Amino acid sequence: MSDGLKSLLFAVVMCMVCSTLLTLGATGLQRFQEKNILLDKRKNILLSAGLLDEKNMVGPEEITRIYSESISALWVDGEGNIKSEADHGSKDLPLYLCRRSGAVFAYIIPFTSKGLWGKIHGYLALDTDGSTVKGFTVYQHQETPGLGGEIEKRWFQKNFSGKKIVDRSGNFVSIAIAKGKAANAVPETLQGNYVDGISGATLTGKFLSEGLKDVLLAYEPVSIEFRHNRMKGLTDEGHP
Repeated sequence: MSDGLKSLLFAVVMCMVCSTLLTLGATGLQRFQEKNILLDKRKNILLSAGLLDEKNMVGPEEITRIYSESISALWVDGEGNIKSEADHGSKDLPLYLCRRSGAVFAYIIPFTSKGLWGKIHGYLALDTDGSTVKGFTVYQHQETPGLGGEIEKRWFQKNFSGKKIVDRSGNFVSIAIAKGKAANAVPETLQGNYVDGISGATLTGKFLSEGLKDVLLAYEPVSIEFRHNRMKGLTDEGHP
C-alpha cells in the first residue's frame, strides 16, 4: 500500500472516529441541555411574577420548588376560558397562573416577537385586575449587545412594572416602548402605556412593541375575564 493511500485511509478513519465521538457527545448532553432550558424558562416565569429576586438568585432545586408550589401551567381558549392540559385544543394558548397561599395573584403570558436579528422570547406577568403589568422578562434573543441586547437587562425590564395595557377609559391599547424617555416622547395621557426606550435601538423597540401588542390582543379575552372579576373563583388547580 502506497504512502498516499495509507494517509487517505488514516484520514477517513479519523473522520469516522471523530464523527462518532461528536454524535455520542451531543446525544449524551441533550438531556442536560433540555433540563437547563426548562430551568431557565421556569426561572424567567418566576422573575416576571416577582417570585424570584435576580440579586439574590437561588439554585436549581429551589427554583424547581418555588415553581411547583406557585405556578399552574394551563391553557386558555379564544373566549377566555381556562382549560387543563388534558382538555385543551390545538388553537388554545398557554397561560401560567401564579399563586400565593392558594390565591391567584397574577397570570403570565409567554410571548414571541420579531426582533432586529431574530426572535425575542419572554414572559409578561399581569395583575389579576387584567390591566396592570407586574413584570417582564426576556430569556432568549439575538439583538445587538449594548444596543437592542439591553432588553435582557433588569434596568429595562423593571420599567414595565406598573404600566397598563388599557387606556384611562379601560380600552385595550397594549404596552409599547417609546423612542427615548416616555415622559418626553409621548403625551402625558399615554405615559402609563409606555416604557422608556433604549438609546440606539429604535428598531428593536418597534418590533418588540408590535410583537407584544399582537400577543396581548390574542390573550385579551382572558384579560377581560380578569378585568371583570370573573376569575375570582379560581382554585389551586386553576379551574373556576
